[in-house]
Amino acid sequence: MKIIVLVKEVPDTWGERKLDLETGLADRAAGEVVLDEIGERALEVALAHADAHDGTEVVVMSMGPESAATTIRKGLAMGAASAVHIADPALAAADLGLTARTLAAAIRRSGFDLVITGNLSTDGSGGVIPAMLAELLGVPNATALSSVEIADGSVSGVRAVEGGTMRVNAPLPAVVSITEALPDARFPNFKGIMAAKKKPFETLGAADLDVEPEDLSVGWSIMTAVAEKPPRTAGTKITDDGDGGTRIAEFLIENRLV
Repeated sequence: MKIIVLVKEVPDTWGERKLDLETGLADRAAGEVVLDEIGERALEVALAHADAHDGTEVVVMSMGPESAATTIRKGLAMGAASAVHIADPALAAADLGLTARTLAAAIRRSGFDLVITGNLSTDGSGGVIPAMLAELLGVPNATALSSVEIADGSVSGVRAVEGGTMRVNAPLPAVVSITEALPDARFPNFKGIMAAKKKPFETLGAADLDVEPEDLSVGWSIMTAVAEKPPRTAGTKITDDGDGGTRIAEFLIENRLV
């Protein structure tokens, strides 16, 4: 079985995060960058299955700048067999649609039985890539799973719904996305870090995936404006002079909070 796990380099949530006001893209030089935690959890699902089932190949795949190669190698140090890095300056401003098309092309090229990804990244928080990939690849999609069981020819899991849970099942090949309810990822040990240096690491550009130049210049979404978040202002203070309850109610109504 071949499992592809999608991972992503993102700005550290504990650090400062800024947008480039000219491009609208995340300013990755503003702070530290890390492998997204939800991607690490997705990788843990695949590695745990590989630990218990011989013949399982786990591949980490990511689309990002050339500098992301170091971060992606963490997936190899954790235990993945190989990595695929899609790095092309022409893809730097890719929207969700172009990102999904490019990743789908890379997944088809590699071949797969199962794709595992997080439900949404901590930087863009789009949350639509798993469903878009499943549509482009023509396979079933099980989303927002809080548990995953992989069997011969199928994948199943539990999804939280209002008032309870839902058990879902899909035949392979398939795409699944997981939530933070899944266990924390393992830490790379020294042996894994050293082994990662010798593992296959393939770097692809848009041309390798037959992504045409015209596709790169036409996005499916358009950024119309970008601006810094306005500074926080002082809140409204209400002193109770006997009419505090009425004034609070008026404030809530005025701000459409009730």
